[in-house]
Amino acid sequence: MQNSRRNVPNILITGTPGVGKSTLCKKLSELTGLRWLEISTIAKENGCITEYDPVYQCSVLDEDKLMDGMEEAMCNGGNIVDYHGCDFFPKRWFDIIFVLRTNNTALYDRLTQRGYVGKKLEDNIDCEIFQVILEEAKESYDHDIVHELKNDTYDELNENVQKICVWLEQWVSQGM
Repeated sequence: MQNSRRNVPNILITGTPGVGKSTLCKKLSELTGLRWLEISTIAKENGCITEYDPVYQCSVLDEDKLMDGMEEAMCNGGNIVDYHGCDFFPKRWFDIIFVLRTNNTALYDRLTQRGYVGKKLEDNIDCEIFQVILEEAKESYDHDIVHELKNDTYDELNENVQKICVWLEQWVSQGM
């Protein structure tokens, strides 16, 4: 699969849990008509969970099974992929990657509202502080397609949606 064969792009929205990925993806999907692929939901619905991690209180993803199941949809394009990790997705799948970032106070509040405690809370805050997802994206994909977006407020969320819509319009008009 090569990017140039798609009529519409694939976008990856990634970042630490709690930075606003799902909210942004939902708005973006509604505005653009692109299909929102929430990886956690897809994994559960398609049996791509291998076990449960009691320390982090979450399911463990069978990445290979997930990739096999997503290949056709990704080849067709028109997807917004929403997940907190990115290094296991094939490079050929994405035309652009946006890494959402947020300040630690907002992130702490968001995660505690979700019920994150202990090691799970601490490690996710540390992940944001040390830019783990941003570095993972930069190491895994071409630097020119990886973009960092600050996502602290609803105004920034709306600005980010508009920025991505502008990029999408340019991609389509340039016949990329």
